[in-house]
Amino acid sequence: MLRLATDRLLLPASMAALLLLSLAYWWLDNGPHEIFGTAMFGLLAWHLYTNRRWFLKLLIGRYDARRWAIMVIHTWLAINMAVLLATSVLISRSVLSFIQFTDNVSIVELHWFSAYWVAMIIAVHVGSHWTRVMATTGTVFDFSPSRIRTGVFRIVAVIFVALGAWSFAVLGVSTKLMFGYSIEFWDFTASVTPFFAHWTAVVAGVAILSHYSLAGLRSSGKLHFQSQNGGI
Repeated sequence: MLRLATDRLLLPASMAALLLLSLAYWWLDNGPHEIFGTAMFGLLAWHLYTNRRWFLKLLIGRYDARRWAIMVIHTWLAINMAVLLATSVLISRSVLSFIQFTDNVSIVELHWFSAYWVAMIIAVHVGSHWTRVMATTGTVFDFSPSRIRTGVFRIVAVIFVALGAWSFAVLGVSTKLMFGYSIEFWDFTASVTPFFAHWTAVVAGVAILSHYSLAGLRSSGKLHFQSQNGGI
């Protein structure tokens, strides 16, 4: 039970928290930023190891629309993670200061752009596994099936989507994802809590939307399969 909670809940949550902390560069300064980033990549290596069997199943079974979508998500996440890691090594000024390769502005910008994309794709990744996350949570905390609890969770999901859309605009995420520049920067001298609250809302909102979108693909795929085989 403890290992299940650690691998499926605590480990992903810790990686997400470290990523959000790393996004607050102007609050942390460079040293803590690199330490949190290094810890995140360390946990990522552990995460890949504990889920290594997933890679062995890539060539097994039928690929429907949902499975192809998940494959695209994971591929895009892997590419951005690779870019984030490579640029991290190249521009490191603290953890790897003794072998600093470059301080090229373009590399620094690529590092930031890939970080924002990683945040978004991780949210989609969480959404793609949300059913398993909820099942694990129910097992760990011994939740029994309840229509009331399900209804409450759905209301909370709607609220998070709305908050996520608002926070998406407040943080200017669309500009960051389009490799654009914004003259607006978060004032960490005023308050840091809203910064993390907004990013949490963005990640949660994107995860919820991706969960229901992929669930829709699964449902449409089942209907298509049944129609081809004489079903409804």
